[in-house]
Amino acid sequence: MVAASKPVAQLTPFGHALAGALGGVFANAVVYPLDTVKTRIQAATTVSNDKEKTSASVLSLLFKILNEEGVWGFYKGFGASMLNTFSTQYAYFFFYSFVRGTYIRRKTALLPSGSKVPSLSTAAELALGALAGALAQIFTIPVAVIATRQQVGTGRTLTPEEKAAGVKPKGDSFLEVARDIIAEDGISGLWLGIRASLILTVNPAITYGMFERVKSVVLFNEPANAKLSPGRSFVVGALSKSLATVVTYPYIMAKVRVQASGGSGKQDEQDAAEKGLAPVKREPKYKGALDVLTRVLKREGFLGWYKGMGAQITKAVLSQALLFMSKDQFERCALSIMLIYYSFTSVKTPT
Repeated sequence: MVAASKPVAQLTPFGHALAGALGGVFANAVVYPLDTVKTRIQAATTVSNDKEKTSASVLSLLFKILNEEGVWGFYKGFGASMLNTFSTQYAYFFFYSFVRGTYIRRKTALLPSGSKVPSLSTAAELALGALAGALAQIFTIPVAVIATRQQVGTGRTLTPEEKAAGVKPKGDSFLEVARDIIAEDGISGLWLGIRASLILTVNPAITYGMFERVKSVVLFNEPANAKLSPGRSFVVGALSKSLATVVTYPYIMAKVRVQASGGSGKQDEQDAAEKGLAPVKREPKYKGALDVLTRVLKREGFLGWYKGMGAQITKAVLSQALLFMSKDQFERCALSIMLIYYSFTSVKTPT
């Protein structure tokens, strides 16, 4: 006789997290070249004073990268970015599933026996999503900082004097970038932009909150267990992400510039002193997202806050829509994995 618990009938928080993470990696891998372009546009005034680079359009920058760096230029930081996507999505979906499930169970426990499980209000969905996003960001932002530095280029262009003196350009591997960040800013440098990132947890909260609201409207006359088709999931996901991106974009841009700039310049000054060279003047380090927004407003006006928003929305909408389209498929895969795991770990005992 087989003595074991009932087979897995639904995904656990770990299952939802795995499905969401795999879907996120798939979606972001598809649109990664566009992600590289939008990151460089957002960080352009930080990494270069070249007006052409600062004002580059998505298409022109795509061709520029292809001509100067080859296809590989589109995939700088790909490994770190995919690791960041997987870890962030996994952490977000895990915490979201966990806190949402806990909230619903506690709310249901207060109702009379046999009562229908209450639907969550939009405010509750947003609050739970923001909490899950904040927890995820705290644990995963170091990888995001490294990935951003790799995408925009970890080091400035060496001057002819520095090249003649034998100064070597900074490496761009994951560990080399991490070491440079720590040398410039200490361990805390790996958490650059954490305040902006915590504020931006409202972005996925708005996205998923809107997605659930719109989905409920679309499926209003459908059976209780009905699901959106991949096509409808794409459209609803695109609408939800567009709204969230427009609302939060200034902070998205500010966070990228904070993470891309980093460094006080002390390491460069030290290297220049060792070679007997005059240190290269650098733009003062950003103190935070508000400092970025203030400087941009003075230099470029209000529209400067939305530089690169077209690329951001295109990338965000495509990746988020692909994520919503593929999430159900990945959930089924995750459930299959759990069932297979169950079949191998079930305990058999003699009658």
